[in-house]
Amino acid sequence: MAEMTTLESLLEMGFERNRAEKAVANTGNQGIEQAMDWLMEHENDPDIDEPYVPPVGNVLGGEAESPSSTELQALADAAEGEESGYIETEDGGRRPMTEEEKREQVKRLEELMRVKQAERRERERAEEVEREKQRRRQGQELQQIRQKMQDDEMKKIADQRRREKMEDKLARQRVKERIARDREERAQKFGGAGPPSSTASSQPTPPSPSSPTSQGPPPTKKEYDESRIQVRLLDGSTINTVFKAQEPLAAVRVYVQMNGNTPEGQDFTLLSPYPRHVYTELDMEKPLKELGLVPSAVLVVTKK
Repeated sequence: MAEMTTLESLLEMGFERNRAEKAVANTGNQGIEQAMDWLMEHENDPDIDEPYVPPVGNVLGGEAESPSSTELQALADAAEGEESGYIETEDGGRRPMTEEEKREQVKRLEELMRVKQAERRERERAEEVEREKQRRRQGQELQQIRQKMQDDEMKKIADQRRREKMEDKLARQRVKERIARDREERAQKFGGAGPPSSTASSQPTPPSPSSPTSQGPPPTKKEYDESRIQVRLLDGSTINTVFKAQEPLAAVRVYVQMNGNTPEGQDFTLLSPYPRHVYTELDMEKPLKELGLVPSAVLVVTKK
């Protein structure tokens, strides 16, 4: 029978009977090509060498489907017969296969097996190449994701810096506006009376001590509520303004930062030339009157 010829062909090619029977049964006796494919695909199965137990009702002798290969069809036709080892003659009779014909048949089957093995190796190489391509694509995608995350982080940092600069600019603008408002208030308060010096001169002049008619108590010391400050900058130029006597020295420092030509970020300190005195951070919180800078004073800007 044709199915028995497939089994015997597998046995003659060196396959163990247990594996050959499993291959024939699991491929439904569809021919030697399907059986060889099944053996190569399942040769590493852990239960491949376990004893074969045919299912109930399964008989190795069912009708086989026609293989697509012309060579396998010829082999199947040659193997058909009531007994294995017979081939059909041209006149429709049957005769037993000679030893040479059997060897030739085994040779063709072995060649077919080598072709199948080569196809399997080529298929595995193609699958490996495809896996490598997929791995590289995944690596490139991962690199792109990491680059995007880095770009987003850099953008976030840049946005934060822009916000900080904007907040600093707004803070400086508020200081400028405050100084401008203070100037306007002082101008409105003293605009009609003229500068402090003219105001003082408009008051009655006390009698001269040298006058023989000057009698009475000595004049009292005048209390000033403003201070005219002249600041000498790093390049030798000067700026002048008027502050309240109770304003802290820090107000003068802010005024220099806003109106002087000191480079942005340049740290500086203030000092009095005569007598020489360098003002510290603690002095910045003290009123001008307490520091002896009323009614007028000259300050010098120096680098720290």
